[in-house]
Amino acid sequence: MRSDAIKKGSDRAPARAMLRATGLDDDAIGKPLVAIVHTWSNVSPCNLNLRDLAQEVAEGIRAAGGTPIEFNTIAVTDGIAMGTPGMRASLVSREVITDSIELAVEGHSLDAMVVLCGCDKTIPAAAMALARLDIPGVALYGGSIGHGKLHGKSITVQDVFEAVGAHGAGKLSDEELKQVETRACPGAGACGGQYTANTMAMVLTALGLSPVGLNDIPATHADKSAAARHCGALAMQCLKQQRTPRSLMTREAFVNAARLVAATAGSTNAALHLLAIANEAGVKLDLEDFNAASEQTPVIADLMPAGRYSAVEMFEAGGVAAIANELRRAGMLADTPTVTGRSLFAELDEAPPAQAAHAVVHPVDKPLKPRGGYAILYGNLAPEGCILKLAGLGTNRFEGRARVFESEEAAFAAVQGDRIRKGDVIVIRNEGPAGGPGMREMLGVTAALIGRGLGADVALITDGRFSGATRGFMVGHVAPEAVRGGPIALLADGDRIVIDGQSRTLSTDIDLDARRAGWKAPAPKVTRGALAKYAQLVGSASTGAVTNGSTPYRWRAP
Repeated sequence: MRSDAIKKGSDRAPARAMLRATGLDDDAIGKPLVAIVHTWSNVSPCNLNLRDLAQEVAEGIRAAGGTPIEFNTIAVTDGIAMGTPGMRASLVSREVITDSIELAVEGHSLDAMVVLCGCDKTIPAAAMALARLDIPGVALYGGSIGHGKLHGKSITVQDVFEAVGAHGAGKLSDEELKQVETRACPGAGACGGQYTANTMAMVLTALGLSPVGLNDIPATHADKSAAARHCGALAMQCLKQQRTPRSLMTREAFVNAARLVAATAGSTNAALHLLAIANEAGVKLDLEDFNAASEQTPVIADLMPAGRYSAVEMFEAGGVAAIANELRRAGMLADTPTVTGRSLFAELDEAPPAQAAHAVVHPVDKPLKPRGGYAILYGNLAPEGCILKLAGLGTNRFEGRARVFESEEAAFAAVQGDRIRKGDVIVIRNEGPAGGPGMREMLGVTAALIGRGLGADVALITDGRFSGATRGFMVGHVAPEAVRGGPIALLADGDRIVIDGQSRTLSTDIDLDARRAGWKAPAPKVTRGALAKYAQLVGSASTGAVTNGSTPYRWRAP
């Protein structure tokens, strides 16, 4: 056992003495030591149930002959940090969580691990840590929140963000805004649409790291505790059979994940996170893989933010298995290994039937949209690439004049101050991985545009990110980013910008070379601490914005 390094032999008596102080006896110390790592916090509903689930996981480990060792790591809650300087910490936390799991597990030579995750960066961090350590392990998502109810209609936190825009436009009173605020989030669980959390929970299943169906179970559902116990026992089974994460995370599994994201019009953040996970797993993956998946996969799940249903109805309609089986029948999924020891298709064959007849999942030959909800663009404004979010749009081309802002706050103030007009292309720059630092999500701005009725009439481009709850004509992850001399840094108010999903280009007709001579990199926004360190280490968004040094940033302005 790996854990023999800390517990076997006379020279390890001090270590055993410390383990005894925690309540372990000879029998417990002699068994495999299995980490339970979770991101519990009571700052938000997203991770609120994970400490309780950890106790269930521990029971499963003990029943299967192991000794659980529990660790807690951090979480940054996007829904709270959104639109504030604190949002800079969100993407950075993905790296910190990954690193902290590595250090806790490696520092104690533990034999296997179960990672419990909630929202938002905790989920990709779980997969990154499992890939990096490559010891037997399982991931379990804490589950989606139930939807709130207002006037007989289901609402989510997305409605709150959009209500802020409606309130700013005078369409919603103070009391009406308060009603949306107080009804949207009824308890534990991550945001309920096919936003980043539920998208990435589905990705964990596609990569084989979570058993089919268990991530679909909502946070407060009665079956969640049994799912957690099962994952504890499963980690012990993986240990006995030496089934490790990298043996599951094949290139085919990553392509499956990208197809499922496309089929559900999932969060564009999935591209950023899958690139980072693939980097840890040693799997070749690039932006073009996501464009291929989106072009070749129709949208068949009617899920928020562009659709009608939340993750609760998706679970009742059969969960990820219902979507995967539709793609499988159309020859759009590969059979890949999973954490259970059985193949993906074998797991799908055993998936329980739908509990309710919600019209969430459509047949591939009768899709909601003929192609996935995003496209990868290049062009003279994005030489390394960017992501156009198509979900919910009736067009894939937009041409307009630039309205340039140096930060999210400046753009939000312009929207709320009624200074944005139809036909504008809002440009928010210096919000990339290094420039932010931290690549903030622009949900505050995009939701305010929707709330003010401008969602179909303006476009937005940024070197920052979008929330999975974002809808409208949006281009994010523009790379290279502005602070590193990317062409987006050279734009000025009034410049003509063309966003073309058909030709896959983001371009301008101005002379960028002529402007470059006068460009000077802005001073760093942060000069000390974790954010400053991140800004120095982080790579391009086009390769996952990772900090492990394996993909150093190389782009140089011409």
